[in-house]
Amino acid sequence: MNQQVLKVHPKDNVLVALTNLKAGQMVGFQGVNYQLVDDVDAKHKFYTQDMQAGDEVYMYGTLVGKIQFPVKLGTRMTTENLKHAAAPYEYRPYHYEWHAPDVTKFEGRTFNGYHRSDGKVGTANYWLFIPTVFCENRNLDVIKEALHNELGYAVTAKYKGYTRHLVEAYKNGTDLSALEAPLSFGQGTGERLFKNIDGIKFLNHQGGCGGIRQDAAVLSKLLAAYADHPNVAGVTVLSLGCQNLQVHDFTADLKERNPNFDKPLFIFEQQQSQSEENMIALAIKKTFEGLVEANKIERKPAPLSKLNLGVKCGGSDGFSGISANPAVGYCSDLLVALGGTVLLAEFPELCGAEQNMIDRTIEEQSARKFMSLMGAYSQAAENAGSGFHMNPSPGNIKDGLITDAIKSNGAAKKGGTSPIVDVLDYTEPSTKPGLNLVCTPGNDVEATTGKAASGATLILFTTGLGTPTGNPVCPVIKVATNNALTKRMGDIIDINTGPVIEGEKTIEEMGEDILEYCIKAASGEVIPKAVLLNQDDFIPWKRGVSL
Repeated sequence: MNQQVLKVHPKDNVLVALTNLKAGQMVGFQGVNYQLVDDVDAKHKFYTQDMQAGDEVYMYGTLVGKIQFPVKLGTRMTTENLKHAAAPYEYRPYHYEWHAPDVTKFEGRTFNGYHRSDGKVGTANYWLFIPTVFCENRNLDVIKEALHNELGYAVTAKYKGYTRHLVEAYKNGTDLSALEAPLSFGQGTGERLFKNIDGIKFLNHQGGCGGIRQDAAVLSKLLAAYADHPNVAGVTVLSLGCQNLQVHDFTADLKERNPNFDKPLFIFEQQQSQSEENMIALAIKKTFEGLVEANKIERKPAPLSKLNLGVKCGGSDGFSGISANPAVGYCSDLLVALGGTVLLAEFPELCGAEQNMIDRTIEEQSARKFMSLMGAYSQAAENAGSGFHMNPSPGNIKDGLITDAIKSNGAAKKGGTSPIVDVLDYTEPSTKPGLNLVCTPGNDVEATTGKAASGATLILFTTGLGTPTGNPVCPVIKVATNNALTKRMGDIIDINTGPVIEGEKTIEEMGEDILEYCIKAASGEVIPKAVLLNQDDFIPWKRGVSL
């Protein structure tokens, strides 16, 4: 490691520990020595000057909190001595100049994707099952087990074998507590029948009835967005019949989203069927026929401008805004410069970064839309007795993210530095190449669910603590912030940006590596861990308060 601490921005009055530091230790940085008052673990910060109650603390060059009581130089930042604070924001005429990165090495590059009739290109070829109401979840589970096991998409063979091993041991009277049974009983049930079908996906959810009618309306638009997703080849819909979300509502939203929708669409309504058994059998048969046709679609070259990249962070730590997020941000800038699309969401995690977002937004109408969405979201949280300031989780705080403004300014780095071309409300499709803001919660699954709805065909997901989050239709690529996490949870991590912390790679070098991985993932040459694990997380947002 080249240095012990880091100053993120010249305006900052805190330093970030890159390694564990001890109380009393003298730490040098840019010709100044700082004697520590407290132990400061890696990822945490300490103050670079004596401060009084009410003094403003800056990180990333932005206000992130206010001091609660006098602290000495070298004191560790904690939730006791610092409380969240963010600067006010407004629309103002602002000429933003973007210096695009050099993309010479990526010009003319392609990925092998699935071309759709509307001109979009998918990075995967999935068949999608959609229930219009939670009452059909059980039927979907039955179909899922049948199709996954018989068509080669199941990933549970080793656990079934492990269970059989335990059963046999129990029958033989073996002491189970002393039994060593490694998970080495096979990885699958056989080869996939359909080589060009990357998966059969199921959108189990808890909506469609009950609640308020607006919930069903939003869910309908969400499900229509997934049916129309570039990574989806065909759709099977299961409906009960009497629920709030009627089939005609779903098909109307689908037609509104894409008037020329031409993918296979099979719809089954249980209350109109002969029996549950008959409906399930018919749904399997029709889907199998659809799979036969969808399997004829093959990957073909497409320019990188056809990529739609969602960027997300979850299980964040004090290194997220220093290694993984800026590296992903540089990758985002590269893709925008190549004509591609990037989606930055998680509005509770833009708190404190609003002015930067506004100043970078090309059109005043979009900037004011962002302000309106942020204001309404923040007010809803406060009306519920909460607020954006309560966004950091216990894990975030433990690993150095003390206030929401610190977390947010680090999170915003994922979007890079390019101008913002559009602001999208939840489920609105992205139609403009460049950086788009998408209104979603910060919650990992709700956010990835919303990104896919707006058209992301790949998601880069940074994490410092580790999370298995995936998505049914959009491959999710996990980017670790540090070496230790990569070693500890390598079974879910795809890319490690720890070399940035160690001083072994620059942000730019890491960003180029990430784009190279994205090109391979988009082409099916590498399979992200979340996809291999069938980590298909899907949580619709009811537009209530979710941080």
